[in-house]
Amino acid sequence: MKQSPIIFPIPFCILITLFISSTEAQSCNPNEKLAGKNSLLRRLNHSDRCKNGKFSVASKGSPLVVGNTNSIMTINSFEKSGDGGQPSECDGKDHSDDTLIVALSSEWYNHGQRCFKLINIYYNDKSVQAMVVDECDSNKGCRDDIVDASKAVWKALQVPKDEFGETTVTWSDA
Repeated sequence: MKQSPIIFPIPFCILITLFISSTEAQSCNPNEKLAGKNSLLRRLNHSDRCKNGKFSVASKGSPLVVGNTNSIMTINSFEKSGDGGQPSECDGKDHSDDTLIVALSSEWYNHGQRCFKLINIYYNDKSVQAMVVDECDSNKGCRDDIVDASKAVWKALQVPKDEFGETTVTWSDA
């Protein structure tokens, strides 16, 4: 019995070729000056994504979160007089501690790509959806595995008061 060769459909081959060439064709300069708010931080983040004069494929869109991602949930006040320090990055506003909101570590925040998107946060057998409104800036001392949550998130997850401050959770995109 004669076996026929495996032939990939032409449209599939064209798509793969276009994807590879488009990611390779985008050149970058890690020393490029980027204008705007926090330009030094943006330049640092930009240089991390620029390798050998090419953007890394991982720099496109929000970093993919597959399934539940292990993280440390910390508590934060997003109110004007709260410990967050400044208005939220996504909208430049302060938010009530009674709102289900979070700040994510820089990589997960991804230059605002997750602004106003919901994430699922899991603690023991409880879960809650919270909106991303801020960045926990890894360039200013925030660890890379942080979900910085309002008091409302802590209460909704029924975290015991003696654990308020820092606890282990998992999260996913909603």
